[in-house]
Amino acid sequence: MNIDGQTAFVTGGGSGLGEAVARELARLGAHVVVADVNADGAARVAADIGGLACACDITDTAAVTAALDAAAARFGGAPRIVMNIAGIGTARRVIQKDGAPAPLEDFERVIRINLVGTYNVIRLTAARIAALPPLADGERGVMLCTASVAAYDGQVGQEAYAASKGGLVGMTLPLARDLAQWGVRVVTVAPGLFLTPLMAQLPPEVQQSLAGSIPFPKRLGQPQEFAALAAHIVTNVHLNGEVIRLDGALRMAPR
Repeated sequence: MNIDGQTAFVTGGGSGLGEAVARELARLGAHVVVADVNADGAARVAADIGGLACACDITDTAAVTAALDAAAARFGGAPRIVMNIAGIGTARRVIQKDGAPAPLEDFERVIRINLVGTYNVIRLTAARIAALPPLADGERGVMLCTASVAAYDGQVGQEAYAASKGGLVGMTLPLARDLAQWGVRVVTVAPGLFLTPLMAQLPPEVQQSLAGSIPFPKRLGQPQEFAALAAHIVTNVHLNGEVIRLDGALRMAPR
């Protein structure tokens, strides 16, 4: 798919990896909908790139529907490019220091946002994309999901996060098979350690230690590298039903 002139729906577009993707797609000529639960962040990015900001909780069907309606009114149709990047991370040991079990609510919240929320966006956008006319090769749209290397080697306390990202990995192929009849591709990226705003808050020595665990290159990933891969996935029509690790050959230690 040629990115230029297409509408892209980017969740989590108000910061970090999502912001980098929103900026890269806009640079390549896309009309970008910056959807984020952080309305200020979405507005900031959208103002910079000439996009549309939408305050959007991906677990809220009404909010996602409203954002898609706003995108259609602004850009004239459903987005053919869907970038599912919104998510949260947390760490909680099963048995707490006081011997109490971890709160079930914490586990449920991570699963609901990272896994259920992503599926919610996929189902709502897919129904609209299926009604669009096909492009070259019969393609109608492409969707990216954001997992994590934690889906494969989650660390101590990452049960909820690893389960949510593992769910996205496991969902990728059946989604691609399900949506193939409408010419919609689904690809998941599993990033490693990236220099996001959250990571930047850590002390420099901690960042350096984390970077040193990466075989090559021995540095944290740059959001632009994630964005470049996301853009390539859009343009490479034969990429479908695949999970791509973007981690510098990193394999996470238990802790």
